[in-house]
Amino acid sequence: MVIEGEVGPRVILTAPLSLEEESKDADYRAPNLLQRILSLFSSVRPGSDLTRIQLPPLFNLPKSQLQCYGEQVYCINNDMLSKCGKGENSLERLKSVVGWSISTLRPLMFGVAPYNPILGETHHVSRASLNVLLEQVSHHPSVTALHATDEKENIEMIWCHNPVPKFYGTKIVTEVHGKKELRLLNKQENYVMNSPKLVIKLLPYPGVDWIGNITIKCEESDLQADLCYQGASFLSNKGYRSIKGKIFVTSTSKTICEINGRWDRSVTTKDITTGKVNEIYNAMESLSGMKTPIVKDPKVIFL
Repeated sequence: MVIEGEVGPRVILTAPLSLEEESKDADYRAPNLLQRILSLFSSVRPGSDLTRIQLPPLFNLPKSQLQCYGEQVYCINNDMLSKCGKGENSLERLKSVVGWSISTLRPLMFGVAPYNPILGETHHVSRASLNVLLEQVSHHPSVTALHATDEKENIEMIWCHNPVPKFYGTKIVTEVHGKKELRLLNKQENYVMNSPKLVIKLLPYPGVDWIGNITIKCEESDLQADLCYQGASFLSNKGYRSIKGKIFVTSTSKTICEINGRWDRSVTTKDITTGKVNEIYNAMESLSGMKTPIVKDPKVIFL
């Protein structure tokens, strides 16, 4: 976000979304918020596309959608990204990629959303050897492109986000179209993955969750991970934020590891042959106590 002041543009970056966001900061919420949301969608039919509905400022976070996408890459305490290229073999590298992929999910607050970027808006952040650039390349449909490189670790990322929210009476389901590619240049491995759905539940109680099936596939190693993000049932929180899945050989369908856990707590793999369990992701270590990025060199801001 850029604000014009007496001495020129002043850049404002808000705090990253993290586990602490579930504290329900009062600055981002309004009284009777559920009633306001239901009244907003009272004339919308189930199954309707919500991409062209203009939300009142009451429902907006002081944050751009570009920053939210970028934070998934550069805002994290535990360096999950560099681990991806350091595995001794292709299986260990895929486990690290799975852990990194899970780390890009953040808990979201009910009833508020980031501002939609204007066409051509960019967001650029450098952190050590990692450089991240995002641009809003289309409005209808809304498409955000991300390109990131870590020169030290020889890692490249290319993402394309196209969120499509639809209203289903008691909930809003956003399908995130597009693919993510993580390239380990030194290993000549390319990992292609999709994203889970974002579900905003209105009734019987409000909440936000990530659900659905995703795949993380590497053709060069003939390995694939299938993950299932599970949400709460209609009347209970059983299975809330859980992950189940497996890693298998694509050509033979032979399962190597099972994956279990919760994306807001801990996720582990269990070797089918040996029974050995390894933790591949710890949300508390990765997403707790994150600090707001600091603008060190305003002269290189992309305006």
